[in-house]
Amino acid sequence: MTDDTPDVPAPTVRTDRLGDGWERVEASVERLFDAGGADVWGHTLVFEDRALREAVRDATDGAVDQSWRFFFATRLRFRPPLAPGVGTAMVLPTVKSEGVRSFVADLRDRGIADVERGRRERVRTASGQRVRMRQVTGRVPLPETAADSADAVPIEGWVGAWTDDAIHLAGGAYPATRLDAVFGVEADDSALAGSRERYRSAFFDLVRAVGEE
Repeated sequence: MTDDTPDVPAPTVRTDRLGDGWERVEASVERLFDAGGADVWGHTLVFEDRALREAVRDATDGAVDQSWRFFFATRLRFRPPLAPGVGTAMVLPTVKSEGVRSFVADLRDRGIADVERGRRERVRTASGQRVRMRQVTGRVPLPETAADSADAVPIEGWVGAWTDDAIHLAGGAYPATRLDAVFGVEADDSALAGSRERYRSAFFDLVRAVGEE
């Protein structure tokens, strides 16, 4: 942080729910956008399933080195503080739209192609807040030598924002198919054996727990 960077508390993430093989790969405080006449700063934590990444790399003899499964949470703070009469609920629509835009850009930066916005789904956080999550889908193109059964792996991501004691953003992505089948790996004891349903359930468990002490 520089002297001009505001003090933004880190979001609370239940790392005990991440499971083996996950690592925190980023912790940053930066200006994200502006809303309600103020700069919006965010403290972001990003976690990645490194075990899954390494398993794919090993299965393809290093031909595919890709972030397949990640989760992030951001706690926001306004500088200067919002003007009197401008509550967080009034700027939440801007936060949501900017969050989706940034998430789409991030997926593309991660090598995910054909990124598209999808449907919405509501979840409830541990603090009781209702969150409308936005689905974002895409695919990871594969080299011809990487897999016999597919030329790309479908990816499903979600992102959402809500307000409780602060405004939070959370999101992430995961494979929408079994990678052991894609790469021809035996499922027993393989890090590639996770299903879309299992990844999706684990992801939403993490979202619900953001901000939980």
